[in-house]
Amino acid sequence: MRTPSARVLARLMTSAQDGLGKSDAILVAVIENCVPELVTARKAIGDFQSMIRSKSAAKLDGWIELAKDSLVASFVNGVEKDLTAVRNAIISPC
Repeated sequence: MRTPSARVLARLMTSAQDGLGKSDAILVAVIENCVPELVTARKAIGDFQSMIRSKSAAKLDGWIELAKDSLVASFVNGVEKDLTAVRNAIISPC
């Protein structure tokens, strides 16, 4: 089996697990087993997406603290640098 590209891996790791086909779900499980840091990163991404979908920034500060030492730390740093704009974007009705 060929190693999937970084783009394919990123798509798999950011897709809803219940939306994956059997072979993709198995691949994700193997990857997560071998690289547990990806489980933390996947949760951080999912939690951020959840805040956006629910239009609620109440958990943003806690999310930053939990995610700042994960594989998405550079994204978290960007969020922190423009925290007011990110918070407003999350709660914006548009």
